[in-house]
Amino acid sequence: METDTNSQLAVASPQTKTDNNGAAQRRVLMATAISYVVVLLDTSIVNVALDRISVSLGTQIAGLQWVMNAYILAFASLLLSGGTLGDRWGARNIYLAGLVVFTLASAVCGLAPDLPSLIVARILQGAGAAMLVPCSLKLINHAFPIPVQHARAVGIWIGCGGVAMAAGPLIGGVLIHWFDWRSIFFVNVPIGLIGIGMTWRIAPDARLLTLRRFDPVGQITAIVALAALIAALIEGHALGWNSPLILAGLAVTVVAGTIFIWVEARSSDPMLPLSFFKNGIFTGSTCVSMASAFVFYGLLFVCSLYFQRSRGNSPLVAGFAFLPMTAMVAAGSIVSSRVVTICGTHWSMCGAFGCYAAGALGMLWVDQISPYWLAVAPMVAIGLASGFISPAATAPAMGTVDKNRSGVAAAVLNSARQTGAALGVAIFGSLIAALHPFEVGMHAALWTAAAVSLIAALTWWFILEQSPLRQTRQEGSCAAQEKRRG
Repeated sequence: METDTNSQLAVASPQTKTDNNGAAQRRVLMATAISYVVVLLDTSIVNVALDRISVSLGTQIAGLQWVMNAYILAFASLLLSGGTLGDRWGARNIYLAGLVVFTLASAVCGLAPDLPSLIVARILQGAGAAMLVPCSLKLINHAFPIPVQHARAVGIWIGCGGVAMAAGPLIGGVLIHWFDWRSIFFVNVPIGLIGIGMTWRIAPDARLLTLRRFDPVGQITAIVALAALIAALIEGHALGWNSPLILAGLAVTVVAGTIFIWVEARSSDPMLPLSFFKNGIFTGSTCVSMASAFVFYGLLFVCSLYFQRSRGNSPLVAGFAFLPMTAMVAAGSIVSSRVVTICGTHWSMCGAFGCYAAGALGMLWVDQISPYWLAVAPMVAIGLASGFISPAATAPAMGTVDKNRSGVAAAVLNSARQTGAALGVAIFGSLIAALHPFEVGMHAALWTAAAVSLIAALTWWFILEQSPLRQTRQEGSCAAQEKRRG
């Protein structure tokens, strides 16, 4: 009989294990899929409500940037710690706590009487999501130890999230059309309650918990550095870029960021293992993942304002406009691995960033009276690029780390994406707020997106050209050719 010394699971008869495992696996998969649905639904659904939130709460571009970025900031800065908490106190326990926090925060968002209350509730939503996502993957890893089953389970998990991401704007448009903007947050409550009920039935983790050290100094300095930077970018236009508060915010970013790196470099169990970045492939994957999220979520914010403010479309019409874009995110992720296998990582990744640039430049031709299809068509290319790049950048990065550290590596990549998203919303929103009329600011954001996309493509190409992996493949190819000649 095989034993698992690491997991220290209770021993049961083979037949009992078989009978119990199937039901337990279904419970885990259904519960974790629920969490990913609400997290990604909340990511995309809020965009179609921006104009209604602006009118209802009396806020301008900066306030809307905070509504978006409060969630993203908390998610990005707490994601690494969420995985650590799961290791220390059990993935099921932290997952359940995260789902409770997210559900309660969603209700508070729907009841928020003013902008500050909404922002605080969005921060709590992000904190809940930061506990949900890493622990949901841990639960899947524990419940599906067989590689084939595990791959199928992760595929279903990602697929549910993709459906939620694609349907989010349309669902939001319908809800706002029939009710108001608060309904987009209330819709999370029944879904969250269902998820809590399912999670409660999951047995607590019987595996030996890893006593990973929590990194409070690293966590606090990461939050301070990122929050100070985003705050300076969002408020710079209103307060003035030479304002003492903005200069102080930038100084705090530099100091906190320096302390964070210093602490992580000297920690025996860092929140962010800097050793990962000694590998060029991992560094490159992290950079292009951040660049992709920067472009996608920045343009998503810009397009939301374009449809609702410039064109004057209703949330329902805007939701239909976003549907092809978000659907292509799901399609891009599905075809990504096959395209990489056929075309190689070099050309496929650079081609995806080319799609980003083409989509951004294509939006330069639209204005408030442009045909609907002319505005939607470039967004299809943007969605396809986003869906393709995420898995295409993740696979090479995960191949550079030990399997025992794969969870931490995945959290690093996800944190980079969320950080890029926050920067995209902050910078693109500031360009629109600073430049008038709206089309001028929008064009500045589009040119910025195209430039970042081309820089990311060149960076990825250069890193792969210099990587030992490519050199090894080239040497192997030359050896094979010499052997055929011989």
